[in-house]
Amino acid sequence: MADPTEEQPKSPTATTTITSSNLLIIRLMSKRRTWVSLFVVVYTILLSSTWNIIKSILSWYSSAAPSSSSGWPALYAAVALGAVFGLLSMAAALAVAVPATLVTWITVLVLLAFFGKPRRALVVEGKELTAEITGFVLKILIKEGNFVAAVCAVVGYFVLIRSRREEIGDAS
Repeated sequence: MADPTEEQPKSPTATTTITSSNLLIIRLMSKRRTWVSLFVVVYTILLSSTWNIIKSILSWYSSAAPSSSSGWPALYAAVALGAVFGLLSMAAALAVAVPATLVTWITVLVLLAFFGKPRRALVVEGKELTAEITGFVLKILIKEGNFVAAVCAVVGYFVLIRSRREEIGDAS
């Protein structure tokens, strides 16, 4: 009779093989510094591209403003700058909102599980919670982004008009 402590040969389909590259990725992604590095890299790329967009908007404004006597180029540039800053603020808020939302969602599901909800009811509640929390977060993000865009557009318009008047006053 075979000893039960001996290992039985396993079929190749029954076991999952973890390659060294998968193991390396799993180890890297479990480190906090990896996530911090990814966060910094993504925001560096985001800020760099935003800076390039802002420079191109201001370059367009400097070329369009002297040929126009009206304030329309300043208005267009201010709205574009407001939109860029609004999107940037929404991206920054999203980076903070996602982990907080995830913690809230997990906490509510754990509390529901502790109070004796059956698994099927917990799944249904989880789906409803996901939809409700996601909708709530998106509404707040859009409101904050629109507010930042509007404020930046108004301030940008007045700054562009004032700088244009100073240029005209210096040229006279």
